[in-house]
Amino acid sequence: MTASAYSVSAFYPADRFEVLAGEPVAGALRGPQRHLYCPSCLSWVFTRPEGMDDFVNVRSTLLDSPPSDAPFIETVTAEALPWARIGAAHAFEGFPPREQFPALIGEFIAARANATSV
Repeated sequence: MTASAYSVSAFYPADRFEVLAGEPVAGALRGPQRHLYCPSCLSWVFTRPEGMDDFVNVRSTLLDSPPSDAPFIETVTAEALPWARIGAAHAFEGFPPREQFPALIGEFIAARANATSV
């Protein structure tokens, strides 16, 4: 379920995120990017990115109602297979620099507001 050429996740404000059942565990992949897994099946569920305590990166495919919007940001493209690109509005070889987040979030909000007003 978690092995692929890419993963799809959604970035949420940490204060809007809550684990409702179970206690997530750290899996084999450990380090500053705090990846957390289901204790039962050990599927990757979410990540608490290093230095970004205000956000949680949640695996969209594990949500009851995953977002249907096309991805807005593609990250870690330096490790992407050439055929596994998604054509997101923004692409970064690693992760976006922290100082770019306010502009990216503003652009994302504006794009979604325009999409819903049509």
